Amino acid sequence: MTPTLSHSICPRRLVALLCVSILGSLGVAAEPRVQRDLEYARVGEHSLKLDLYSPEKSTKPAPLLIYVHGGAWRGGSKANPPIAPLVEQGFAVASVDYRLTTVAPFPANVHDLKAAVRFLRAKAGESGCDPKRFVIVGSSAGGHLAALVGVSNGNKELEGEVGVHRGVSSDVQAIVSFFGAANIQTILGQSTPHGLSVRVPALQLLLGGQPDEKPALAKLASPVAHVDAHAPPLLLIHGDADPQMPIAQSRELHAAYQKAERPVEFVVMPGSVHGGKEFYDAERLALVKAFLNKHLR
Repeated sequence: MTPTLSHSICPRRLVALLCVSILGSLGVAAEPRVQRDLEYARVGEHSLKLDLYSPEKSTKPAPLLIYVHGGAWRGGSKANPPIAPLVEQGFAVASVDYRLTTVAPFPANVHDLKAAVRFLRAKAGESGCDPKRFVIVGSSAGGHLAALVGVSNGNKELEGEVGVHRGVSSDVQAIVSFFGAANIQTILGQSTPHGLSVRVPALQLLLGGQPDEKPALAKLASPVAHVDAHAPPLLLIHGDADPQMPIAQSRELHAAYQKAERPVEFVVMPGSVHGGKEFYDAERLALVKAFLNKHLR
């Protein structure tokens, strides 16, 4: 029997009811609670801010994913973090802005990110986040910075003195790097011509010179140089056709973790290039969730 529509329902209300029904059947969750432009530190007149996305219905402290955007260290912003769908899975997400290399060279960006971790841990009780389950996540240049922050806890040169919560730990309990750099000392030799066209000027701003001109700084900026027996669990996701960020970078970090006998998972995406929606689709975010559930017990 063909269903009939009641004439007592006006067309606009009928459309609204149909939309609610369709969204419900697709399992679309309510929008997360968002606090935008929270100032986590100041450097002179420069205000450093983050956006905090919290699960709508959280009955216990949520694990926190601290997202670091990409942009060749000189661009990008905290807007629209691609891992935001994980808020629907019970994670909080803090998307962080940091000083770009057009404002200040390395290690200013790392100092800022560690200040953000300390701020978020100091405020965890207020925000409903679990200070014992912090994860740093990044894409491209942000993946490099996330890995570097994650493996360098306690390094005086990288901790910096940004922010007011200097007595709070900047430690994280896991790292997720989407197609990020791992060894600034070797990246140029692994790069395609297109990669070099992006990387050479980006490194000039990052280091104030090229890696062979600044060897000590290039080593300090390389996550592979800091991996030790205390490195937190790491998930690497990289496309094997990436023309901009060599997949050899993730292979190096994977190998460093294996040598140190630390937990690491390496997901290679055949045919994928540098970024794109497929890196943050339901399948990939399910991998991230499974990895975090495994290591954040």
